Amino acid sequence: MPRKSLLAFGALLLLFISSCASQPSLPGGGQGAALTPYLTPTPSATASLFPVEEGAQTALPTPTPFTYIIQAGDTMGALAQKFGVPLDMLIAANPTISPNAMPVGAALLIPTDKDNPTGESTPTPVPFLITQIDCYPTLDNGMWCFALAQNDSDSALENLSARLSLLSADGGVAAAQDALPPLNVIPPHASLPLTVFFPPPAPLDARPRAQILSATILAPNDARYLPAAPGVPLIEIAADGRTARVSGEVALPADAAPAQTVWVAAIAYDEMGRVVGFRRWEGMGVGGASLPFQLTVSSLGSRVTRVEVFAEARP
Repeated sequence: MPRKSLLAFGALLLLFISSCASQPSLPGGGQGAALTPYLTPTPSATASLFPVEEGAQTALPTPTPFTYIIQAGDTMGALAQKFGVPLDMLIAANPTISPNAMPVGAALLIPTDKDNPTGESTPTPVPFLITQIDCYPTLDNGMWCFALAQNDSDSALENLSARLSLLSADGGVAAAQDALPPLNVIPPHASLPLTVFFPPPAPLDARPRAQILSATILAPNDARYLPAAPGVPLIEIAADGRTARVSGEVALPADAAPAQTVWVAAIAYDEMGRVVGFRRWEGMGVGGASLPFQLTVSSLGSRVTRVEVFAEARP
């Protein structure tokens, strides 16, 4: 065979072998590294959007008893007084939680006491709307799910939680976990996603369903929170829409007490208004001044077109 023909044949053979080589892929068919909103700002190819069950956006109202998410500084006695429940009843309803060492972030069951011997008014659990549920698989066969909670009331809400279930084809519950927002408080007429990660192996062919567990009205001027605002943050969305850089300053009133904890949450949306990513920045030590922040939020799904920023501060 002539030399030129041999060279041409070799090039074609090499091209064929290269095209047959296996390539790593995401569960949705793309290539790249898995995204985790809290752990990495590194973008990857778009993962498949999880199907939403028909009617899944209609959440059910909270039954009583309801759950409360334990916050830093909470005590069993103070919570018993707040919810108008006898201390011994509250302790008995939560046998796995030590009154002397309550874990922050754990769910506390608040029982209903019809007689209310303490005379305190019991906050009524209030329903909120869940307007969308989107789930995104990761390379390790885990699953991030976002249930967008909408507060249509004129009051701020705290202690939001919802039970997110993944339903199999026959309607059975393949997996279920409680989803929580990145901040303790959702402002009036605002939306925040309730987020949860299902560890591998997550059922990729399941359908999500959400049921509201808890939400209470936050009293105006509650001493547990400071009036913090993120100002007008600078938001720079990357040209490929995979990430967005957010920077700005959290400001407190000049006469406010020093903040021991400051949180900033950035929520990324795509052009369809779906939550595709979130990230929370944490700082501390600001009072009567401003605290600069900077963070990067990445998309787990389609391109980022909009980012909403919220701030929360506690003394």
